[in-house]
Amino acid sequence: MEQPPAAPDPHPTTLIGSVQRAMRLLEAVAAREGGAPAKQLAREAGLALPTAYHLLRTLAHEGYLHREKGLFFLGEAAERLSSSGAQQKRRSMVNEALARWRDLIGAPVYYAVYRAGEIEVLSVADSPANPAVEEWADFRETGHAHAIGQCLLSQLDEDARRDHLARYPVQSITPYTVRDERTLLRRLERMGRMEPVVERQAYALGTVCAAIPLTAGTTAATVAISLPFHQAERLLPAARQLQAEIGSLLRTLTISISI
Repeated sequence: MEQPPAAPDPHPTTLIGSVQRAMRLLEAVAAREGGAPAKQLAREAGLALPTAYHLLRTLAHEGYLHREKGLFFLGEAAERLSSSGAQQKRRSMVNEALARWRDLIGAPVYYAVYRAGEIEVLSVADSPANPAVEEWADFRETGHAHAIGQCLLSQLDEDARRDHLARYPVQSITPYTVRDERTLLRRLERMGRMEPVVERQAYALGTVCAAIPLTAGTTAATVAISLPFHQAERLLPAARQLQAEIGSLLRTLTISISI
């Protein structure tokens, strides 16, 4: 007598199926801040208890979960994933804002921070019609010459400024670059706390730049724009417009600048 075909396994053993079941368990654990036992997690994830036990042990072994007094909690590996996802979301928000300001102002927009003793340009939004300034001299080593660097240095205390300049001495890279450290330090001290920092051809001939200070917590940051020299009369109005846009954004949300 011919045997009827076997009923399909509701949980076929495949790599994708195992990953899906593991993700359901992680989601169930994440929903229980006070932890949960295996039986409860198996029930909430819709899994047989032996399958849930096996996956929970595997996830705990890999650091995605940890077990304490019979309850499962999210582990360090899962928390790192969460932190990475939040960081990517912040980076995406910053990039979207820069692109919007680029289109609104009609100029390339830069985002930079001073971190671990270095100037870091983290993001640039430009276009074929409004290209970014070519980094022909290392931005980290020429902070004294460009608006981004001067804006960041102006937010540091005196010791941090002198430490930076000891590592990256003032040097003339165009005829318009500040000539010596003493002159630069005086200029930095005179800068208004929230005033745009303006630079004309000091880093690159044919280019003018303005940088807006942006301080959140203890990290110095800046958003800046650049224009060709023949549009120099647009620089300050454009910088004021950028400053207003930044202020409007910061009133509606908090952006972490540690991307």
